[in-house]
Formats: sequence, C-alpha cells, structure tokens
Amino acid sequence: MGDNDQVSHWNAPVAGTPVHAVVPVPGSKSLTNRALVLAALADAPARVSGTLRSRDTDLMIGALTALGTRIEGPSGPLAPGDTELVVTPGRLHGADVECGLAGTVMRFVPPVAALATGTSTFDGDPAARVRPQATVLDALRALGADVTGDSLPFSVSGAGSVRGGRVEMDASASSQFVSGLLLSAARFDDGLELVHVGRSGVPSGPHIEMTLAMLRESGVSVEHPTASSWRVAPGPISAVDRVVEPDLSNATPFLAAAAVTGGTVRVPRWPVSTTQPGDAIRGILRDMGASVTLETADGADHGTLVVVGPERLSPVNLDLSAIGELTPTVAALCALATGPSRLTGIAHLRGHETDRLAALAAELTAVGCGVTELDDGLEITPAPLHGAPWRAYADHRMATAGAIVGLVVPGVEVDDIDSTAKTMPGFTTMWAEMLAGRMT
Repeated sequence: MGDNDQVSHWNAPVAGTPVHAVVPVPGSKSLTNRALVLAALADAPARVSGTLRSRDTDLMIGALTALGTRIEGPSGPLAPGDTELVVTPGRLHGADVECGLAGTVMRFVPPVAALATGTSTFDGDPAARVRPQATVLDALRALGADVTGDSLPFSVSGAGSVRGGRVEMDASASSQFVSGLLLSAARFDDGLELVHVGRSGVPSGPHIEMTLAMLRESGVSVEHPTASSWRVAPGPISAVDRVVEPDLSNATPFLAAAAVTGGTVRVPRWPVSTTQPGDAIRGILRDMGASVTLETADGADHGTLVVVGPERLSPVNLDLSAIGELTPTVAALCALATGPSRLTGIAHLRGHETDRLAALAAELTAVGCGVTELDDGLEITPAPLHGAPWRAYADHRMATAGAIVGLVVPGVEVDDIDSTAKTMPGFTTMWAEMLAGRMT
C-alpha cells in the first residue's frame, strides 16, 4: 500500500521557492479500465502494460475477476505492484461486485454482468449510492436485461446473452452511461443503436471518443452518425495488446505547481496525439500565461511536456463541458490568478464523487476566495487567501486542488488526503519529492 494509506489529515506543504522537478506519472485510469473491460470480453488472452494500479483500477480488476475473467501478472498470480497484466477471458457467471466510488465500475460492469449466467449484485461506498445510475440500468432493461433496482445496491440477472438493439436515453449526467453500453455492445445479439435524447449534450465528449477509438482498435464496427447517436455492429471483440499512456489528468496538479510557483515541471512520456481529456491542460495553462512546450524527437509518438510558470496567472473564461474532470485543478489556479475567472458547462459535476461545484465553492470560500456558484459552473474572484481546513469530500480531485492552493497559502489542511489513492496511490510522496526536486 502507498503512503496515502497511513496519512489522513495532511498539512499541505508550502513551496518556499519555485518548483523545479521531473514528474513521471502512472498510467491512465480511463484507458486502463476500458482496456480491462475489452480484454475481458475479447476472443483470446491479451496483455495490458503500463496499467494504473489504484483503488479504481483494482476495483475493476476485482469485478471482472469475480465475474470469471482471469487477470494475472507477468509471471503468475497478480501482485499488488504489477502494472503488466495478462487478461484471459472466461465463462462469465454471477458475482458480488464491489464498486467503491468508481464510476467506471458502476457504469461499465453492469452490461458485462448482463452477458453472464446468474445474478450479480452491485454495491459500493455510501457516496456512490447517490451517484446517478438509473440511466444505464434503464437502458439495459430496454435492451432485454433483467435488472432490479435503480441505484446502488442493485442486481443484474444474466442469462448468458443480451438482445440489444435500439435504445434511447438521456446521458446528459455522464458520458460513462454511453461508454458503458458501447464497450459491451458488440457482444449483444443485435448490437446496439444508442440515441441520446437529453435537452443538453453529453458531457466529457473526449471520453466517448476514447471509447470509440479503443473499440475500433479491437476490430469492432462502430459508427457515430450524429452528435447524439452511436451504432455498434454485433461481432467478436479482438484481443489487443495495449500499452497504457500516462494519466494526463493526474499530471495536472504537478503542472499546476509550476504555474503557481513560477517554477518548471517536466512530465515525460506525454503523448503527441491522445484521446485523453487531460491533454487540454496545455491550452489552459497557456491561456493563464504559462510557457508550455512538448519536446519530442522527430517521429516520436511521445515526448516530455515542459511547463514554466509565469510571474502572475491570468484569469480565464472557459467552457469546460468536454473536460470537466480538470475543473478542480483549474479552479485552484483561478483562485490564485490576477482577476476574476468564469468556468461554465460543468453542471454534470454535481453528480461526480461529490457535488464538485458546491465543494469547490465551499472550500475556496473557506480560504478567503470569492466564489459564486452558477447553474452550470463557478465565478471565482481572487482575494488575499489564508490557511483553513480543506475538506476533500472523499474526492481525489478535491484533495489535489487543496494541495495546489497549499503551495502558496500556509495552513491549508486537507482532511482526507487518502482519497487520492482512488487514482494516484503515493500522491503525498510524489508531492514531497516534487517539492524537493528529487523526482527523476
């Protein structure tokens, strides 16, 4: 287990000088969990390398293993530190599935369980029981699955197949509803025609593009004929060996450290081309005055991202609807800018690990920032900040937002730094090594 398993209340360290560090970042949670689901449904064993090992990904491994998939390390039974996984599909059967607080588990695994034989029960953390879930469960019912319940805990009784076909649903609360169905759809008897019927668009579009790209890599015939519809043809899912990119969203707090201290942070293995929403941090940091450079060798598919912080951060007016997961990092940066900022398009964040809009408004206000909560976002007006307790709400990105503010505001105490283990075990050690300039 990482250091986060031994630390709860955490006094966020102040950076006395500009941060200068090289920060390697572990693999992407979003890519890891999609790769695991596709490998579990594939027609042969596959190898997934560079996987993130965190609470969310270990919950996915546990869920798929319980349902009948064999997941091993490079030399045998899976060990806690193994990041190279061998996934062997098996005959799917009913199981008890623990979701924790992982949206990808509670939204991606029910369609897999519908393809199993037997009843699977799903439950998770208390906070997960209030996260939106009925959308994907109602869609599974419409596609022929036997589902009991509308939120955690719920059960899926599988008969070994799902009819599939056309279904309409309102996915405006989460792109995971769309991805969850698309990932399993090729295994449905009639495939899937999915139509979003909400009055607003589906948020976090890049995450759906990530799903589509991975399906195509797996030989699945998938179409996206309109902005609100998708079609997946029935057929096999080919086994594909994958190498998972670094988690670009998890890199953003470290890049923010360069921005708020006027320092330099370098993140290696940054992909030249990616479907990860976290890549958008490059443009945001430029807009706020930082120097952002991707250093690559000719023809390389990845390089080193270099961020050099400005003397002062400029305010921004941003629509974050496609990249809502970056909001806590961006909000922390805005609190330290030279003028008011406006972040919009993120009403769906009310249904994340916590109501992130309310949480950010409360915690930034507690340290002295002016914040107005909008219907779909936040207005952030910087002011002289002071130390205060910072609540994480069991939300990993709220915890790292507190760490960013604490770099330049003495006395910020994050109440649950352990929550970072959801996607980034060892965060406090990484943060301390960054500040000491010891990371290589």
